[in-house]
Amino acid sequence: MVFRKTNCTFATLGKQRKQRKNNINEMNTNRICRLFNIRYPVISGGMVWCSGWKLASAVSNAGGLGLIGAGSMHPEVLAEHITKCRAATDHPFGVNVPLLYPEIEKIMEIIVSSGVHIVFTSAGNPALWTSFLRDRGVTEAHVVSNTKFARKAAEAGVDAIVAEGFEAGGHNGREETTTMVLIPHVRQVVDVPLIAAGGIGSGQAMLAAMALGAEGVQIGSLFALAEESSAHRSFKELALRAGEGDTMVMMKKTVPVRLLKNPFFEEIRAAEARGANADQLKAMLGKGRAKRGMFEGDMEGGELEIGQVSATINAIQPAAEVMHRIISQYETALYAMNEKPYFTSN
Repeated sequence: MVFRKTNCTFATLGKQRKQRKNNINEMNTNRICRLFNIRYPVISGGMVWCSGWKLASAVSNAGGLGLIGAGSMHPEVLAEHITKCRAATDHPFGVNVPLLYPEIEKIMEIIVSSGVHIVFTSAGNPALWTSFLRDRGVTEAHVVSNTKFARKAAEAGVDAIVAEGFEAGGHNGREETTTMVLIPHVRQVVDVPLIAAGGIGSGQAMLAAMALGAEGVQIGSLFALAEESSAHRSFKELALRAGEGDTMVMMKKTVPVRLLKNPFFEEIRAAEARGANADQLKAMLGKGRAKRGMFEGDMEGGELEIGQVSATINAIQPAAEVMHRIISQYETALYAMNEKPYFTSN
């Protein structure tokens, strides 16, 4: 690992090794690591059309928690991904389930019958399923975008909360609250283990989230563009070329979603500028447009969901390399802050 200081002595190197060891020990005693039995408190988001078994197993094998994204899977497809994921890793992995999924009962039955012990829920009321999952030995984390839903999730008895800021790709909160504002707000109102999501694209961002009160991070865009992601190569390459401001949240009259700019995006923007109502926007969206874009590679007419942090990503890499970079950056940033604070009180 390379640290910022260049005048390293043997004593300094010894301090760095000790600091790295302490960092790992701290990670392994934090509540997210203990809850999911993982080495690093890093979770790959359960993203539609990106989070298949290959990505989930790769992240788990690298020391994090990989999630299979059930939101884009029929029940029998999910069952196949769970089987393949279990064959590809001996480490814990989970499934992300949007609770508004039309076949939710079948999905939940497949999860518990397959022996999956970790579920991340989103887009719905976790209280409808918390008892079902708990009684079957399943650990549940729930994704929220504001303190109101964080309180409700904690009251429902979830084991952890993911607080996702407005920077995130895909479906988003209506409040437009950024991660830096959301995390301390949620930390003030709930005591359960807290995971930050939205705009986490580096180890430095992970350290910032932890300083604000998070105990782990959920990362989407970095892993959506990883080598093992099931997203189409054309989508990955277009997202890599994205710059600052090349994603925006659209469809606010229906379900807000952050999209990468492309011809379909421009059609939606023009329609919204004309005052299109929710029904008209839904008709333009139609069915299967996200699959058409992210999975099948239609960069013109597809719906392309990615986060703001895509502007900082410049290469398609294996998930293990992404994980290594995040942890290395985290350790380097933490060491630098401990070694030489940016200011003192005297």
